[in-house]
Amino acid sequence: MSRLRRMSPRRSYDQYCPAARALDAVGDRWTLLIVRELLAGPRRYTDLHADLPGVSTDVLASRLRDMERDGLTTRRRLAPPGAAYVYELTRRGRELLPVLQALGEWGAPALEERRSTDAVRAHWFALPLLRRLEALGGDPGVVEVRLEEGEFHVRVGASESLSGTGKRRSDSADSGSADSPPYGEGPAPQTPDARLRLDAETCIAVSEGTLTLSDGVREGRVEVLGDSALAKWLREG
Repeated sequence: MSRLRRMSPRRSYDQYCPAARALDAVGDRWTLLIVRELLAGPRRYTDLHADLPGVSTDVLASRLRDMERDGLTTRRRLAPPGAAYVYELTRRGRELLPVLQALGEWGAPALEERRSTDAVRAHWFALPLLRRLEALGGDPGVVEVRLEEGEFHVRVGASESLSGTGKRRSDSADSGSADSPPYGEGPAPQTPDARLRLDAETCIAVSEGTLTLSDGVREGRVEVLGDSALAKWLREG
């Protein structure tokens, strides 16, 4: 019997409604946060567990099995010398990007004060910041972001390309394909088009639109490095 056939039957709201059908697949606790992590690209189980503080190993394994069954993720073995299994989103799974971004925008006002019990990872700021950068327009490209909590990079235009509507640019260092992750942990794999230096509070303000990048630069809260058209636009936009 295959691994997928051993899975328990999927629970359902049994409602003929698109919202109910969506929640059948992603309404369980932790599922959308696993999607958030996998939007950065393939991840090993141990990496997912490390960046989802609070989830038990049993729950994480169960959610990953459910997501594979529902066509949101796949699991594959890396070629040697890695030889580890990684999980990655399918195209249907990647289509949840705007859902995560809209949910993040709705939840942003709750970030007014960081609780003492709150875990934080730098790349958790990537999706709201990316949403703001793409809403402002400008050329596609890769932006590397450094916070005190760590570094991440976002691909402006990559999320639009999932629906085939994004602008493409052939001279970008890493403009990506239609399946390129919209963001990634750590420094950009190649020379980015622009680099941002700011703190988490400023990153949230920019993401919410309560602070423009140009005002942040003028006030000394944001540093923009780079000579590309995208970097110049970030300094002035």
